[in-house]
Amino acid sequence: MKDIISKVGIIYFFMVLSALLVIGRIVHLQFFAELPVSSEEISFRTEEIEAVRGSILARDGRSLASSVPYYQIRMDCVFPEDTLFSNNIDALSAALADFFRDKSSVQYKSELISARKKGNRYKAIGNRLVDYSELMAVKRFPMFRERGNRGGFISEQRNRRNNPYGRLAYRTIGFINTNGVGVGIEGSYDYYLKGVPGKQTVQRLLGGEWMPVNEQQSVMPQDGMDVRTTIDIDIQEATENALRNQLSLSDVFEGATAIVMEVETGAVRAIANMKKMSNGEFDESFNYAIGQATEPGSTFKLATLVALIEDGYVNLGTPVDAGNGRWKYSTKEFTDVTRGGYGLIDVKKAFEKSSNVAFAKLAVEYYANNEKKYVDRLHNMKIGEKFNLDILGEGRSVIHTPGDAMWSKLTLPMMAMGYASLLTPLHTLAFYNAIANGGKMMKPYFVESLERRGVAEKIFEPQEMSGSICSKSTIKLVHEALRGVVEHGTAKALDDPRYKISGKTGTAQIAFDGRYIDSQGYRKHQASFAGFFPSDNPKYSAIVILYTNKTRANFYGGSWAAPVFKQISDRIYTINPQWNSPVEGKGKLTASRPLILSGKRAETEKIITSLPSVKPEMQAKGEWISVERDTLNRVVIKDSPAITDSVPSVLNMGLRDALYILENCGYRVRFNGKGRVVAQNPSVGSAIEKNGIIEIELSEKYETQ
Repeated sequence: MKDIISKVGIIYFFMVLSALLVIGRIVHLQFFAELPVSSEEISFRTEEIEAVRGSILARDGRSLASSVPYYQIRMDCVFPEDTLFSNNIDALSAALADFFRDKSSVQYKSELISARKKGNRYKAIGNRLVDYSELMAVKRFPMFRERGNRGGFISEQRNRRNNPYGRLAYRTIGFINTNGVGVGIEGSYDYYLKGVPGKQTVQRLLGGEWMPVNEQQSVMPQDGMDVRTTIDIDIQEATENALRNQLSLSDVFEGATAIVMEVETGAVRAIANMKKMSNGEFDESFNYAIGQATEPGSTFKLATLVALIEDGYVNLGTPVDAGNGRWKYSTKEFTDVTRGGYGLIDVKKAFEKSSNVAFAKLAVEYYANNEKKYVDRLHNMKIGEKFNLDILGEGRSVIHTPGDAMWSKLTLPMMAMGYASLLTPLHTLAFYNAIANGGKMMKPYFVESLERRGVAEKIFEPQEMSGSICSKSTIKLVHEALRGVVEHGTAKALDDPRYKISGKTGTAQIAFDGRYIDSQGYRKHQASFAGFFPSDNPKYSAIVILYTNKTRANFYGGSWAAPVFKQISDRIYTINPQWNSPVEGKGKLTASRPLILSGKRAETEKIITSLPSVKPEMQAKGEWISVERDTLNRVVIKDSPAITDSVPSVLNMGLRDALYILENCGYRVRFNGKGRVVAQNPSVGSAIEKNGIIEIELSEKYETQ
């Protein structure tokens, strides 16, 4: 009996234990465990289809950044018929091995046969993505060239960001990093550029690959908008080249920036930022132009001059005693560069020679009893005011006010000569641009419009920040003073009989480790020049600033920054011949005629009218023209027909126009040589797919027209 009770107890114990385990399992599944997915959910999922990112364009439509399609080569190893597969597998393997050069033909053959046995219908092939021209080559490989994809060929498009002009304006164009954080225009306009991704259902295959299915149910992506910038490629190239040339003259420089602005609108036509990298090369890696606020130095004396004249204290002929070049005020001695000083001079010469002593004295004489009046005048001129730029990274400018913790007895005279305040290069340029613009301050901007397929959907107009920063009479006087700096002062090297330049040099020591000079006598310098041209009717304003590392030498704006400004203005002058009359020579006329390139009609007509000896027969009314000879050997200019469904002709064009036409038709261009286009391949009228490559040959050997 006891044995029976004992056995029943054991059975009962295990029944209770089993019941508890079941209950525990139920509770776990109910409240803690994830629900199992169905077999359908395991085999299928929804993925995004990448939208094509919009392009960033120069003002003339040339691409500064664009998404270029690349392709992943795949193969449906099951789809080809047995005979087709066995007859072509050796040749295909050899072609793949020769093309990718990552495996031998034997290895490729072994992998493809193995994939076929395993039923792999989406096998990745090759060790890299291929571009469009390479894709066309791969499609002609044995087996892959079969019609209707009978050979199992599959290509999967991926987009990569490409900058056709390399590092040109790269810091301003910007980028999106791997964490999705953007800088420059890429970052600021990411919402418009990135577009809207689509959706597609993909199925899991053997080997873990995922293949799209039910393409009819896919939601296609909406491509991003294009952003047309204010950047002029020709001016940008000139700016960067001039800056690099100057930086190469000394190892002491650690960075530099230059900006060119259109006076009337405030549009930034060029912006270059050079920072020395660890390898000693300079690269567009830091945006000094809009992000770094420093003490501006003597370029700020223009603001002090405007304040003094506008408040009625001085005119250009007012005398000021610069003495022997040294003046002690409070605890500081103010000095001039010239030994012995300038003595008794007028305000105009003090500005031309950039006398620190004179401007410090003038500020103390007229504003020491009312320092706030001087600062209020600066604020009224919008100096240092926040721009709310259309790209991120705007630095904070600082104009101190009496009563601030940083204000002292020395702040006024220091500020008057360009210290004790912080300005970004763009803030300084905007002020000079306002002076050039008759007192009207324009907001600097970098983007002109947002476009879709060449049609502007949003246009950004120029914006006034101030209708007048001072009176017209003051503007007239400071124009005279700025011109005097180039004619008689610290920037005499810039004076040019062809066109007039106005501006101001600037030299400032940069504080480091809380001081301007260390115990070893080392200093950091900022050499600058800001101005505009042509002086009589300003079209462009510009600023150039070079930053040195620690050095015992001196670096002045007139000798280091001004030459860069001159190289830039010279380039702009040469590409704007309407600024000056044609050169009148007394040489002997020759029977030959200058070559006339095909291109834009308006530009060609402008040049022809400036050459009286050239009188071709004009039969063109459209935007683009071609140049031909008639039966009498006369030069005839005709309309160039617009071709959109095949390769257009760019023969006899310069490289710039040829690139513009072909790239806007959706083709990619490779070119050799220089001069005019003498050959193109594929030929005119050929039908090739978009993104296809067109090769053009240029030559400087011209036949007389």
